[in-house]
Order: sequence, then structure tokens, then C-alpha cells
Amino acid sequence: MNKGTALGYIFVSMYKNYTDARLQDARQKGDPLADAAVEALLAQPACIEEINAATSWWKSPPAHWPEPLCALHAAFCARPFPVQEAAVREAQAFFYRQHAWYLSLLGLYSLPYCYAFADGAQVLVRSKRITEDIGTRLTETALFVLNSFKPGSFLEDEEVLLTLWRVRLIHAFSRYFIRRYACDWQAEWGTPINQEDLIGTNLAFSLIVMRGMAKVNEFPGDKTYRALLHYWKLIGYYLGLDVETYWPEDPKAAFWLEKQIRRRNLRPSAAGKTLMDALQGYYKTQFQDPTLLAISQQLLRFFMGDAAADAVGLPQTGQLPPAAYKAALQLNFIREGRTYSGYAGLRQDFLRQSRKRLGQEVALRLPVPVH
Repeated sequence: MNKGTALGYIFVSMYKNYTDARLQDARQKGDPLADAAVEALLAQPACIEEINAATSWWKSPPAHWPEPLCALHAAFCARPFPVQEAAVREAQAFFYRQHAWYLSLLGLYSLPYCYAFADGAQVLVRSKRITEDIGTRLTETALFVLNSFKPGSFLEDEEVLLTLWRVRLIHAFSRYFIRRYACDWQAEWGTPINQEDLIGTNLAFSLIVMRGMAKVNEFPGDKTYRALLHYWKLIGYYLGLDVETYWPEDPKAAFWLEKQIRRRNLRPSAAGKTLMDALQGYYKTQFQDPTLLAISQQLLRFFMGDAAADAVGLPQTGQLPPAAYKAALQLNFIREGRTYSGYAGLRQDFLRQSRKRLGQEVALRLPVPVH
């Protein structure tokens, strides 16, 4: 075997789960455990209220819970791989240091980038809460990330499990409602909120954030990047992603996997354009800085890149130097005038700002059926 053949064999072996066939198979897979739990919750809606009202994780499932809900709880207590403590603490410390950049990039890069993935956008556009109340939905996404990075999570603090439990069930409720009520759902889009879409979203919240920070010369280094990938492996497991099969263990694998998913899914769609229009409309009402508002479309295109920006219908605009975008965002961070100490203060300030902006408390809640 010559050197080229050997390298090719190693490459194929390392990335055997990232082929078209494997990723297409992932598009047909959802989350059977959570789907069964939702069916049981709909039969016992009092349990939905109980989950929404909970303030701490259950060490063991309550005796009155139906079996499918207990099975999901058992999965939360049976993680199949060890936690790398140093990596977890590194990721949490990084998030606290750079939370302003991290949360801003979710809205300016990660989420609109997901809108450019045509089939996955079909789920999002069918949620009226995204197209008609996008501010609340974006804030809930930020709260999910903020809760997930609480110091001590996945180590001595189990509160994060309650957040991930709710988000996983919210995804399952979305699948249920689409299967039951979306008569226009097309088979070629795959299972709603499928494994490939979950991989892509988790990469958007990790790799894409790192890519965005690199664009403004804030990349934290390889050690932190690797720690972040491990952190999102943990989050992914609890959200129902088959991380042992699909999740990348290092930046090179993450780069290759994202490239494959982008090649397969990034294309124009009416759904993506509708979502992008809703996002831009929200920013027009929320950007208090006139400079930031004036360059908002340029800013989005700068982070997203031309292919993704074109796919969601962003107009072509002249670009500024990266330093100009960085300065505008940093000035906006200062103008927000946040004053807090520690993670608890950060979270309290986030909730206060959200309440002021939305006129209501923000929380992650399962939908309660109306009879």
C-alpha cells in the first residue's frame, strides 16, 4: 500500500459516518424515546404542567410518571461516555469571558446560517412563534445556551439537565404537531428535527461561533475550540443526538462534517427567506444604535458568507473592513450598560433585559394542550 492509498484509507475510516449515505440515513432518524414520551404526556397533561413548574432535576422519576417518560429519564442518567472535566470547565470559563460575543453570534451568524439550510428551515417556518414572535423565540434560544453554560454543569450541578430535558421534549412536540397537522410536509425533507438537522444546529452553536469569532480576530485557540466541541457533545447527547455515531471529536472532523452538511443542504428556499425577513424585521425594532442598524445587512452577510446570505435573500451590499464590524459590536456591548458580577449576575441581567424588551418573563416551557 503506497502512502497516498494509506492516507486515503485513514481519511475514509475517520469520516466514514460523514458520507452522503450515512447523512441521508440520519435525515430519516428522529428521537423515538422523546417522541414516545410526548405521546404519554399528551395522555397525562398534568405531567406537562409538572415539568414546566419544576425548579430542579429529578434524581429518580416520580412514581406517577408514565413508562415512556421514565425511559427518557433513564437515558438522561446513563450517558455512555465520560465527561472530560478540564474541557468542561474550560468551555464554561470561555463562555463567561466571551458571552457577549457568543450570544451575539447566535443571532447574527448561527441562526440565520441555519435558515439557509432549505430542508431544515421547513420545520422552523411552520412555527408561528418564530415567524410572528421571533423576539421571544430568539430570547428562549439564548436562555437555553446561557443555562447550558452554568458553571459546574455536567459535573457537580445537575440543573442543566432540566433545561436540556425541556428542550428535547419541545423538539419532540414540534415533530408531533408537524406529523399530525402539517398536511404539506414532504417526505424528501426527512423526519422533522432529524439527526442531520440536530448535528447541523449543534455545529452552528459551536463550530460556527468559533468561525465567527475568528472573523473578528477573537478566536480563543485550539484548546478552547476542542473543549467547546466536547461540551456540545454533552449537550447533544441530552438533546437526543447520536453523538457516538455522528459528533466530531476534533476541529478537523468538525470542519469536514460541517462542509458535508452544507454541501447537502445549503440552497435557496421560500422558508429560509421568510425566516430571514422575520429576523431582519425584529432587528429593525431592537437595534438601538443607528450605526448598527444601518449596517445590519452588511453585518449579516459578513458573518454568513455570500452563499448562505444569497440563499436567504439578503441583498448584495458593499462590505466594510472586519475591524469596523468588530468596533460597532463592541460599542453596542458598552452601550447596553450591563453591570453584574459572576454567572448569577449575568443571568439575572439577561432576564431583566429580556423582560424589559419583551414585556414578559422568558422561560423554556413545554406546550400545554388546549381542549
